[in-house]
Amino acid sequence: MNWIIYLVLAASVLALSFAFYFYKSMMKADEGTDLMKKIASHVRRGAMAYLKQQYKVVIIVFVVLAAIFGVMSVFGLQNEWVWFAFLTGGFFSGLAGFFGMKTATYASARTANAARNSLNSGLQVAFRSGAVMGLVVVGLALLDVSLWFIVLDHFIPEANHLVIITTTMLTFGMGASTQALFARVGGGIYTKAADVGADLVGKTEYNIPEDDPRNPATIADNVGDNVGDVAGMGADLYESYAGSILATAALGAAAFGAGCYEMQLKAVFAPMLIAAAGVLLSLIGIFMVRTKEGAGMKELLGALSRGTNTAAVLIAVATFAILWALKIENWVGISFSVVVGLLAGVIIGKSTEYYTSQSYKPTQKVAESSKTGPATVIISGLGLGMLSTAIPVVTVGVAIVLAYLCANGFHIEFNAANLSMGLYGIGIAAVGMLSTLGITLATDAYGPIADNAGGNAEMSGLDPEVRKRTDALDALGNTTAATGKGFAIGSAALTALALLASYVEEIKIALIRVGENLPNGVEAAKATLVDFMNAYNVNLMNPIVLVGVFIGAMMAFVFCGMTMNAVGRAAQKMVEEVRRQFSTIAGILEGKAEPDYERCVGISTKGAQHEMLVPSILAIVVPIATGLILGVPGVLGLLIGGLATGFVLAVFMANSGGAWDNAKKYVEEGNFGGKGSDNHKATVVGDTVGDPFKDTSGPSLNILIKLMSMVSIVMAGLTVAHHLL
Repeated sequence: MNWIIYLVLAASVLALSFAFYFYKSMMKADEGTDLMKKIASHVRRGAMAYLKQQYKVVIIVFVVLAAIFGVMSVFGLQNEWVWFAFLTGGFFSGLAGFFGMKTATYASARTANAARNSLNSGLQVAFRSGAVMGLVVVGLALLDVSLWFIVLDHFIPEANHLVIITTTMLTFGMGASTQALFARVGGGIYTKAADVGADLVGKTEYNIPEDDPRNPATIADNVGDNVGDVAGMGADLYESYAGSILATAALGAAAFGAGCYEMQLKAVFAPMLIAAAGVLLSLIGIFMVRTKEGAGMKELLGALSRGTNTAAVLIAVATFAILWALKIENWVGISFSVVVGLLAGVIIGKSTEYYTSQSYKPTQKVAESSKTGPATVIISGLGLGMLSTAIPVVTVGVAIVLAYLCANGFHIEFNAANLSMGLYGIGIAAVGMLSTLGITLATDAYGPIADNAGGNAEMSGLDPEVRKRTDALDALGNTTAATGKGFAIGSAALTALALLASYVEEIKIALIRVGENLPNGVEAAKATLVDFMNAYNVNLMNPIVLVGVFIGAMMAFVFCGMTMNAVGRAAQKMVEEVRRQFSTIAGILEGKAEPDYERCVGISTKGAQHEMLVPSILAIVVPIATGLILGVPGVLGLLIGGLATGFVLAVFMANSGGAWDNAKKYVEEGNFGGKGSDNHKATVVGDTVGDPFKDTSGPSLNILIKLMSMVSIVMAGLTVAHHLL
């Protein structure tokens, strides 16, 4: 059976090979005029310089944490492989973001130049460049998973073999989550400081177009699209994808542990094989994306939906074939759990599209509210975001119940056997939702590339028809980016629930490792999941659990408050700098003098580096402190509170921000007065409020809830030792 892991390894090689193919194809395309090349090189240098600085900070944090894990393993509080797994998870997560961002910075000018020929040409370059990101993420994740399994299978002793392997592999998920949080928070602060500064001064005070080369913050804004929406997003979804596979594998090892080893091994391999099949089927979907000249928003959305929906249908069929071939217990029911996850992803995506696309009434209503000023734009956007949480929350709730029921043969009884199987079903539903990440992430990464292409076209003074085409691609990108965020948040909710169960399994392993001479430790370790929860008094009448829930709920708001204020402080400095340059550099507004772009890039870089540390470290420290003070019941409460509040808050912020952004785009298309009107200025204000909502705080929340789970799992040995010894 162990040969199956080499199929997963082969799928990773296939994904990385096609990523390289798409990258080389993009590089062969013409980058355009000398001015287009010059502007692209400015953005590329700024993005790489920022990423280099960010990695310097992150490396220090990783070395300190790895050293702590090493000390813990010396004292028997952890597996000796944990520190190295943590480092590799962070390395591959950072590598995924780096490759995606490098591709994007080379693709933007080529997309703008292709749009000089036709809309479809621009779409093809941008989308297939975005596909590099999608395929690199899934390829590196499967490479990491398969290599770690091969190594640990060789070195881990036979006793409780697969349970120990899978829980150890979860540790590299913590490394990926830690890197992702730094990338999302730092990149989000960078991009939104530049964006807010450029819009508030350029558009509302001086009435110059977006991406106008006279605006000193323009280059920083375009750099920010790459470091936040590409590098940050790649690291984010890398850890979501890897986390769902690893959590489900760990649950499979636990759920089938009482049976034969071969069945347990099949349960571990099932999520890996489904993800591997998703690579091939995502490639089919990628090659199906194309459109015709003059296509509107609905036609462009239809072109992308054709690719993603085809991949989703094919993976549903493939899942039944894979699980039947494995002859896994209740393969039909578990296959339907995967289908449930796929359907939930589609529904959340469509809901997000409805609430954030200017093709539909909700966002058009936000644009219409601009008739009475920016205050009503903000009020209507907040209301829209709150209302938009209903469908994703209900969808995830129904998906959890259906996945649970399908996996345990529709037995609703709450007993140990059904609970373990049901949780495995929930985990594999998350794998199903993310199985087509190769193409769904391509639709997301496409957005920043199209946005940068529009900026390049504007700064290069290309024909207005070219800018019209890039605006169409950019508007589509705003919607796909919002859809991608909703998709990532929904998958995070299912993955985090699976990680909750994995935390319990890790506590049981820690009880054996730390409390082998203590009867209560061994007894709790051997208990079923239900008995274990009862032994620790994990119920809503336990005040320790409730305190943990409140702390988890608080964490979501404190984290968002810190990141929002960080963007505000950095944006204030950017606004002051842009105003200073407009007032002191003679000829800048007439286009006779070049702005000091580098100074604005420096402000965003410094602000992001300074501001990202505290909220990111807080996400690591709080679960450790909760475990030491409140113990296992407190940690479980923390994770539940963080999951429930973080999920709803993330959906609200992402959808409000997306609606404000596209309401501005709707006005810029000529509605309600068009560009330069008072209505347009009102929507620009709404968009600047929404920028940190949708690109900094909101998307970071799905990493926060998973990182807190991962930290709790890695620190389980310390929690147990502190309360037992």
